[in-house]
Amino acid sequence: QVQLVESGGGLVQAGGSLRLSCAASGRISSTNDMGWYRQAPGKQRELVATITNGGRTNYADSVKGRFTISRVNAQNTVVLQMDSLKSEDTAVYYCKLDQPGPDYWGQGTQVTVFS
Repeated sequence: QVQLVESGGGLVQAGGSLRLSCAASGRISSTNDMGWYRQAPGKQRELVATITNGGRTNYADSVKGRFTISRVNAQNTVVLQMDSLKSEDTAVYYCKLDQPGPDYWGQGTQVTVFS
């Protein structure tokens, strides 16, 4: 089994920053992608950013230049640094581990950006 524990969400004013962290534990494959997704009220869950264990990154167009994803492989941890936050970034953010076999999701952490 795999567990993903997220932290770092909260309330922030537009233009501010937040840092999300996700730690994976359990049966972790040496080959995996980790990423962040988000779901706003009334909308489908969408990709925010992903990173391979080799460090290759992928970002949604809406967050390019504002968000940075990174990981520490030895700790099975992925971090999302979110800068220049906008009200439209308000959502529940979910960490995902993609490895051979089933996908795993964290419980989600709320990010609320107010003007």
